[in-house]
Amino acid sequence: MEEMERRTSSSYGGFVLSLLLLLAGGWLVSAETVGEGGSRNNSLCAAVIRPLGYPCFEHTVETKDGYILAIQRIPNGRELVKSEPGPAVFLQHGLFQGGDTWFANSIEESLGFILADSGFDVWVGNVRGTNWSHGHVSLSESNKEFWDWSWEELALYDLSAMISYVHSMTNSKVLFVGHSQGTIMALAALTQPMISEMVAAASLLCPISYLDHISSHFVLRAVSMHVDQMLVTIGLHQLNFRSNIGIQVLESVCDGHINCSDLLSAITGNNCCFNNSRVDQYLKYEPQPSSTKNLRHLFQMIRKGTFSRFDYGPWGNLKSYGTLKPPAFDLANIPASLPLWIAYGGQDALAVLADIDHTLQELQPEPQMLYLDSYGHMDFILSPYAKTDVYDKLIEFLRSCGRRSTY
Repeated sequence: MEEMERRTSSSYGGFVLSLLLLLAGGWLVSAETVGEGGSRNNSLCAAVIRPLGYPCFEHTVETKDGYILAIQRIPNGRELVKSEPGPAVFLQHGLFQGGDTWFANSIEESLGFILADSGFDVWVGNVRGTNWSHGHVSLSESNKEFWDWSWEELALYDLSAMISYVHSMTNSKVLFVGHSQGTIMALAALTQPMISEMVAAASLLCPISYLDHISSHFVLRAVSMHVDQMLVTIGLHQLNFRSNIGIQVLESVCDGHINCSDLLSAITGNNCCFNNSRVDQYLKYEPQPSSTKNLRHLFQMIRKGTFSRFDYGPWGNLKSYGTLKPPAFDLANIPASLPLWIAYGGQDALAVLADIDHTLQELQPEPQMLYLDSYGHMDFILSPYAKTDVYDKLIEFLRSCGRRSTY
């Protein structure tokens, strides 16, 4: 590993070229892996985890609004078998990703495998609409109603249901680890006492609650073009960058204004460390779908500088919330006693320092902090150096909080 050169942003040409070729081809999830209503016959355990020698078990949980989510459990590592499982840790992926993101690198470099081999009882979450989850009790993915959600529902329904399930199955509080959108979900969910009381500690990689200082050239242009509103106008409710319309959206944003030969950097900022030999693996399962409403909610945060519920406009808000403006998620409601660990990077164009400082000012807990000046948004999950740079310190924190506590 010491001999591997640290990659700069110029190393992304091969990755981006492969991504654009994939998208331009309009490849969709194959009919062999998608059943009625969007349920997947293939599983993350079978496709990714068991072939590498790890025990893995598929679980499903139903949200209160009828979505059927997949959770994978890796109770121990390849060589480490205990009579009693270790502390339960729950991993929550980011936007346009699924649970496979925690296993995208080699066994020695992927956080999911590293945690299992370190003695943790690993649980992997997958939100609604992603390839590993199983649709809805009554809605098909072809129904626009299926996509009527944003990160608000992911936090209050999906994460709530998954954390509650793991809490019940393990008879213990849960250690949480999230990246990017996974941290938005966590910060919103942890303001709710029914959720926070089931969490022993939370670790946030590239935390996001405020977005009004982002520096991503691609995202800022998409916001200025009102891409989110354009998608609603044309009746597009699912946002899938493996579809023809998805590549057209990318092209419309790039068109003469953004250097899309370096697309990843244009979106996330410069990432210091990228293993080009893993490109095929990264593209095998990513990007995954999300909803247009989710994009609209994120763009509302950027435009308004708020961390609030979805804004339906004055009359829609009156109907939904009884107020003209959407209620804010009050970060001060996260218990002061909850241990927090935050890792962030100086090159991140999405979770930027000014917005993280805003978040810290509103939190009651005083988090342990890890700042890496050379790291960008994706380095925290894809860098081949992340074990030394990030995960060893994360595991130390989790172990300090991970004594299993019963009801």
